[in-house]
This record gives sequence, structure tokens and C-alpha cells, in this order.
Amino acid sequence: MQRLTAAVAVLVMTEVAGSAALAAEPFGALSAPPAKSRLFELRLGVYVHDPVSPESGNADFNGEFLVDLFHRHRGASWSMLVPRLHAGGTAATRRGTSQAYAGLTWTLDITPKIFVEAGFGGAYHNGKTGFVPPPGFNAMGCGWGFHEQANLGYRFNEAWSVMLTVEHTSNSGICTQNRGLTNVGLRLGYSF
Repeated sequence: MQRLTAAVAVLVMTEVAGSAALAAEPFGALSAPPAKSRLFELRLGVYVHDPVSPESGNADFNGEFLVDLFHRHRGASWSMLVPRLHAGGTAATRRGTSQAYAGLTWTLDITPKIFVEAGFGGAYHNGKTGFVPPPGFNAMGCGWGFHEQANLGYRFNEAWSVMLTVEHTSNSGICTQNRGLTNVGLRLGYSF
């Protein structure tokens, strides 16, 4: 996982350096029309399960599907304001909290290849919801919550991308317990 993370970091730094050279050319970044985003995207990944919690030591698999209902144009100055719908799930490989979630994802293109994203929505999980959870489990409070995520991504081409992702689910203090769940990992995306 550390080698993959380092590889993504090198790709991002190389792209930033190349984009700085392009920006030095007059109107270099403005000469090409914005690329139209593809309608669907499928993302699959592996996460480290909440590494600083009672449930640490677990690995998770993540799958997510995004739909561009509003047909935003990637690279257009206003595209970051137009979200995509997402739905997904994170499954713990052994004891620990798994979840299903849905919401909206906003994408900001830093360069044609590098992007950052923020996502927000709701989630339902199978975590421990009692007032006092059993040893080795997070105190999730209630079975539903809010789901937030952030991505730093690199596009290899129009179809394939890779992302460093952090996701967090909690009930924001609405229920009596609110330990929450934070996972970090790497995902591969395919747009079509």
C-alpha cells in the first residue's frame, strides 16, 4: 500500500511540474475546449480500516458507482459546482463495521490530469449501536449517519484514474455515541 501511495504521489508531482511549464505559455491552458465528462464511472479500491480505532487491523474493499446526470464539462471553470450522484459500499474483511452510502460528489480539476474531490451524503452501517459497544468495536451510536469523503486523483487517460481516498462516517452527535469510522486507501476508477 505504501508503494502504491508513493507511486500516485510521484504521478501527481510530475503532472504539477508539467502544468507549471504549460501555464508559462500564453493562453496555453485556454487553447483546448473542456472535455465532456463521461456519463458513468465505476471505482474499486482497498482501504485500511479506521487505523486509530478499536477496529483497527482490518482491511476493507470499496466499490462505488457515479452518474453524471447533469452532464458537466470537465475542465470548464464552472464544472466544480455541478455534482455527480454516487452510491457505494465499504465491506470489512473481518470483524468491523461495513457500510452502504449514497450522496453527491464535486470534482475540481487542478490540471487536465490531477483532480481533487469532495463527497457528502448519508450512510447505513452494521456497526455496534448500543450505549457500550463490545471490546474491539467502535461506538457508532445509531445505524445511520453522514458519509463524507475526499479524493486526490490522477487521470491516466479519459477512461482510467487512480485516487487516494479518505472516507468518514458518523452521526455528527445526533445519537448518544459518535465514535465514527474513518478509512483510508487507494481506488482505481473507470469512466464510460
